[in-house]
Amino acid sequence: MGSKQTINKPQSNRVRLVVASSVMLTFISFWRAAAIVLNDLGSSAFYAGGIAEEAVGKAAPWFILGVMLFSFAVRAVYVESCSMFTRGGVYRIVKEALGGTFAKLSVSALMFDYILTGPISGVSAGQYIVGLLNELLRLCAAHHWASSLVLHSSGSARQLPVDGTSAVIAGLITIYFWWQNTKGIEESSDKALKVMKITTVMVVILLSWGVFSAIHVGAHLPPWPTPDNLHFSKDALGFLKHTGFMRSLGLFGVLMAFGHSVLAMSGEESLAQVNREIEHPKLKNLKRAAIVIAIYSFIFTGIGTLLAVMLIPDAVRVPVYRDNLIAGMAMFMVGPLAVRIGFRVFVVIVGFLILGGAVNTAIVGSTGVLMRVAEDGVLSDWFRKPQRKYGTSYRIVNLVAGLQLFTIVVTRGNVIMLGEAYAFGVIWSFTFNALAMLVLRWKYKGERGWKVPLNIRIGKTEIPLGLLSVFLVLLTTAIVNLFTKSVATVSGVIFAAAFFVIFSLSERDNKRRHDLTTLQMREHFQLEHQDNVGREALEIRPGAVVVTMRDSAAPFALKWALTHTNTDDQDLVVLAARMMGAGGPEYVDASEQLFSEHEQMLFTKAVSVAESFGKHISLLVVPAGDIFSALVQTANSLDAAAVVSGLSTKLTAEEQAYHVGQAWEALPEPKRQFTFYVVKPDGESLSFHIGPHAPTIEPHEVQLVHRLWLNIRRAPDMQDLHHSDILAYALTRMATEFARDKQGTLEDLQRCIDESHHRRGLGGSRHEELDEAGPGYAIRAPKTGHRAEDLKVTAAKTK
Repeated sequence: MGSKQTINKPQSNRVRLVVASSVMLTFISFWRAAAIVLNDLGSSAFYAGGIAEEAVGKAAPWFILGVMLFSFAVRAVYVESCSMFTRGGVYRIVKEALGGTFAKLSVSALMFDYILTGPISGVSAGQYIVGLLNELLRLCAAHHWASSLVLHSSGSARQLPVDGTSAVIAGLITIYFWWQNTKGIEESSDKALKVMKITTVMVVILLSWGVFSAIHVGAHLPPWPTPDNLHFSKDALGFLKHTGFMRSLGLFGVLMAFGHSVLAMSGEESLAQVNREIEHPKLKNLKRAAIVIAIYSFIFTGIGTLLAVMLIPDAVRVPVYRDNLIAGMAMFMVGPLAVRIGFRVFVVIVGFLILGGAVNTAIVGSTGVLMRVAEDGVLSDWFRKPQRKYGTSYRIVNLVAGLQLFTIVVTRGNVIMLGEAYAFGVIWSFTFNALAMLVLRWKYKGERGWKVPLNIRIGKTEIPLGLLSVFLVLLTTAIVNLFTKSVATVSGVIFAAAFFVIFSLSERDNKRRHDLTTLQMREHFQLEHQDNVGREALEIRPGAVVVTMRDSAAPFALKWALTHTNTDDQDLVVLAARMMGAGGPEYVDASEQLFSEHEQMLFTKAVSVAESFGKHISLLVVPAGDIFSALVQTANSLDAAAVVSGLSTKLTAEEQAYHVGQAWEALPEPKRQFTFYVVKPDGESLSFHIGPHAPTIEPHEVQLVHRLWLNIRRAPDMQDLHHSDILAYALTRMATEFARDKQGTLEDLQRCIDESHHRRGLGGSRHEELDEAGPGYAIRAPKTGHRAEDLKVTAAKTK
């Protein structure tokens, strides 16, 4: 007797909602990836040397060089982590290996790193600007130029307060990038690459001229990094300044000096952030990018710091140029004063570009980290709610920028204090990441793309000697820093503890809210998770209409699309893009995709609007790194004929179409052309053709050409006639008639249009174009509710 099996069918009142797991991404070359990382990592070259020398003495450049060599090994750990199944930077990796508690601790330390990256970069940029201005004031005073303006009544040159003015500049830079990120700054690898090209020109001149100058003046190398040559400042001894412990252990002093120089390799986490967007073959290009970063940073930061100590006299190097060593190096080259001043101006401009960019990178990176923990349910959905006008995670941006401004005010632009605290987050985030990778070596026995070298196999057991060595060096340095960096220890522990408590409390409250939201989603929607987006997953036909929806309070694009689409003939898909934070994963498991209250309201509103029109829609959620890339990739995967979007609050319709076109050009073949509609809140719309296209020829028109070909070919001299010859003759004849009788030709053409015009679906209508109108012709539609055949063509160029 057979047993009966109960099959639970989905409730008929639930709407099908497909959730994609693969993140829609744009891809970049390893050169661009390296440029993005170097914009962050390279910024430390402008301040790391001065901070290290202030702490350990003139032997500091050797420790900077040692740190840059050690960064090769740290970078190898990041390459291995990126080559594994685990994606998304330190937080995801540590959570996979050590659990949620350690993950929250590691991300708290990482946030301390990011929060301080902005202030120290901004203040350093201010130091270079103020240093240049003060230098110019001193030169003017020495040469009696504009004496009344540059001299005090006492006869000395006027000088701007360095720390205070630098803090003001840093604050202004932070406010500027806060506003840019609130609006939604366009992250561009092109910009990063251009900055690094300019920086490379500066580095080549700096090192070439510096080596020549060092040889010409007979400069000596700094003292070797032995315990006897270390001269620690009182602040550098931290909690040990009243003990003789450091003096009794020479090796401990070397470790202290190494710890005070470790901030020179800050920015390694950026490699994990850009990994997901590196083009195929990913691992090969990731290793290429890592090599470029390693060599560039070693030469720029390491060799540059060494030359600065060799060229700048001891009397002024730390007292005057401590916070802008590269600018000071320019002033002590061999050559005319005017040329040296000119090069210093160039150094300041480059420094401002790369240091200012590092401020933005810090905000973007911090936002990305907090977005990742929010996506994981650790941070409250309140932070994820998009800004009504710009659609950005503005509350997270506000939190990050506020903490950075608070840091600038508290430290009053003191680079040494910022550097002391900064090293805490740098070293502990590296340590947690290395520990996690070490644990994953034991937990995950499968194959991976690449491993940190020096692995010894004893029988069936593999001992990761290289990875273990990196972890032990990082852990030892981190522990030494706890005792020798009092400012970093106190501020870092307080900051990390505060964030850990916030994360823990928020996670507990968020779990309750997410459980309720998930239950409501399951009650109203039939959730289906798919690895990739395709017509089969959505059960739709080719030539569908894709509609983007961002705000449940303003579904005007969806209403317009429903008005102009007959869903019996053409499927309509409502697309909601779930923006992933910078450095997020490439693949989001179904169990990790949590729905926020905002998304629930969005889907509920979409269904409600469709029901009011009495039409059927399909719902689709895709994780995305870039909205325009997600849009065109989804349209291409669904073989869509049209994409409908609301008018952006920060871009014009033409700019939206341009970005969509750029994203379409980046798609691999094969790719389908489609029509992109931008709908304004009042119902007016503009249409843009995406991709090259020929005019649509109706079947009866093809038949007309064929009949003409048959009839004309009967003539004895027309045996070589082709269909294209008929079209060429007709167009030439029309051009001749238009030149002779413009008005009569237009009237005849209008009658032809009226006779052949009939109703068509979105994306399928004929789009005639004039050569002088450029590659695209905008179609301006009347307000929602009018029939599709009432569309009128206006001569408006598109990009």
